[in-house]
Amino acid sequence: METKNKQNGAIIAIITMMFLFAMISFVTNLAAPFGLIWGNEYNWAGMMGNLMNFLAYLFMGIPAGKMLINYGYKKTALIALAVGVVGIFVQYLSSVVGSNTAIFTFQEQAVNLNFIIYLLGAFICGFCVCMLNTVVNPMLNLLGGGGNRGNQLIQTGGTLNSLSGTLTPLFVGALIGQVSDKTAMSDVTPLLFIAMAVFIASFFILFFIAIPEPQDNVESKGGFLEEIVAPLKFRHCMLGIIGIFFYVGIEIGIPSQLTFYLSKSAAEGGVGLENGAAIGGAIAAMYWMLMLVGRFSSSLISGKVSTRTQMITVSITAITLLVIAIFLPSSNTISMPGYSVSDGFSMFAVPTKCLFIVLCGLCTSVMWGGIFNLAVEGLGKYTAVASGLFMTMVVGGGIMPLIQNLIATSAGYITSYWLVVAMLGYLFFYAVVGSKNVNKDIKVD
Repeated sequence: METKNKQNGAIIAIITMMFLFAMISFVTNLAAPFGLIWGNEYNWAGMMGNLMNFLAYLFMGIPAGKMLINYGYKKTALIALAVGVVGIFVQYLSSVVGSNTAIFTFQEQAVNLNFIIYLLGAFICGFCVCMLNTVVNPMLNLLGGGGNRGNQLIQTGGTLNSLSGTLTPLFVGALIGQVSDKTAMSDVTPLLFIAMAVFIASFFILFFIAIPEPQDNVESKGGFLEEIVAPLKFRHCMLGIIGIFFYVGIEIGIPSQLTFYLSKSAAEGGVGLENGAAIGGAIAAMYWMLMLVGRFSSSLISGKVSTRTQMITVSITAITLLVIAIFLPSSNTISMPGYSVSDGFSMFAVPTKCLFIVLCGLCTSVMWGGIFNLAVEGLGKYTAVASGLFMTMVVGGGIMPLIQNLIATSAGYITSYWLVVAMLGYLFFYAVVGSKNVNKDIKVD
């Protein structure tokens, strides 16, 4: 009877963690399409919300890992959901407060209070998703017993994460339609209210669910700094943390710059499609849909195909796809499904290079779970702290896309993908060499 109760508790915990995985993607993927709205008002602001969202990881990653040890997985997740409600509400306030109140001038443009409020909301939401990520990844890995089975559960949860990522830019793109000087955050407030409702419902559901606490039997030894440094003694963990920094930059940068490329005018280095924001949002949604397909496929094979083999395969494939996309002429076009206000869902002619960029979703799909799984393998009691360090380095999802955007605005949107190729090169190195645990002599129990 006791064994059956433990099994039921584990199943409930797995389902709960996978739902939270979807919430992470929903919040994260609001930033890029919202950036189209703010980028129209401030030409330098397209990736600022995304930067603030991921900058929060830098400050919250290590404390979130400590929270797992002090409060447990469930309480940390509940705190995260409450913070998420606050963050979404603050973003909503940016649509009703301070649109005519100038705070300072940047690049000869008056920056109004409502934009500052929006950035604050994005920063608060970053705290939320950081804590959720810190809970979900080690929990699924531990529930699966680590190894290939742990990776299998992470990839299954990632499937729901990708489904949410597919729908979010599609919904926002449909609400925005064609970006103009009249487009504002008030046009997407229905989505913000939906988000707040989902967070509140999730809080109460999780509150009444009992889930196992893997940290219950782990005693904290040594000082705070000593705890943080301990996982870094493992070479494969330290290199994996660097890999996560680059990976999140890859995952966010690929669809974000594609959206800008399709929606910006030819004079700005883009394609200048009519209803480009909506079409770009739909095509970016295809990227997230392919991530769903990739993660679902990985969840089926991860019990038999090693994480390392998957990482080697997808990293070299993604490099090949992007190099092809970079060298293909923009005049070479193909029809891809998209959405516009006037035509609804239809086929639109876009540069063929967009197809190769979108196909990268199949490759990036397995990288998050793969890197995490490889980097925490054999860490034992250091897993929770290592998870916090991982979340700190997710700040790469704000820094690297910002650097890519600077390259895009000066050298061209497609040229900016060379940065992504370089980051993929590091992940290939990590899969081949850096992921091997060469520190098995360190005690982990």
